[in-house]
Amino acid sequence: MKLIDTHTHLYVEAFDQDREEIIQKAIKIGIQRFYLPSIDSSYTSRMLDLESKYPDYIRLMIGLHPTHVKDNYMDELCHVDQCLNKYDFSAVGEIGIDLYWDKSYLKNQQEAFDLQIRWAKEKNLPVVIHCRDAFDEVFEVLQGHRSNNLSGIFHCFSGTKEQAEMVIDMKFKLGIGGIVTFKNGKIDKFLDQISIDHIVLETDAPYLAPAPFRGKRNQSEYLVYILKKLTEIYQKSEKEIAAITTKNALSVFKF
Repeated sequence: MKLIDTHTHLYVEAFDQDREEIIQKAIKIGIQRFYLPSIDSSYTSRMLDLESKYPDYIRLMIGLHPTHVKDNYMDELCHVDQCLNKYDFSAVGEIGIDLYWDKSYLKNQQEAFDLQIRWAKEKNLPVVIHCRDAFDEVFEVLQGHRSNNLSGIFHCFSGTKEQAEMVIDMKFKLGIGGIVTFKNGKIDKFLDQISIDHIVLETDAPYLAPAPFRGKRNQSEYLVYILKKLTEIYQKSEKEIAAITTKNALSVFKF
């Protein structure tokens, strides 16, 4: 059984004590590829180092995370641009808008999001979107970029069925992670009405660990708990769901 974790932050400090062990455990259970989203320039060297150690398994994205859009965001965007022109990346991400923590940088987040989508389209790369308490704001920017060469993943999707349909209409996949296992996660109530052809698996490790590990450090190996939940929702075998979601992920990422 082959699986893909389409969103995991393996390079962050939470894994400094046991990173290799965590990666090997995930590989052992069948995770054949890990896609690492960017946060800001302070992590780029860590990401590149990790990719060089696991070239058969790890793929990188580059982008400025919306919660890291601060007063120096133009400098950070310059870094993203430089990296896009220097290295090969699988996607531009994670990018988007987050109004949960701070609304004061909304205009800056919108500008950064818009610009990074433009770069992704120029490079023919998918985008991986972070959206928290900002669905309408994200879609306002996205609609302006609707085109045949814009696609990607709505990371950590936790919206409504109607919002899921809007995402799919934009040729995006829904990134399904630990939230689907939460009692108050809500998306498990309608996900069976969404074709599994639009679903990819993710952990967002070390964040949003699935039940029964909620509140603890998430790990890529916990992808199997998300897989198990989807077998209940879709009434398909783990092998079937693994095959379909892996195919879906590889249809988004070119390598």
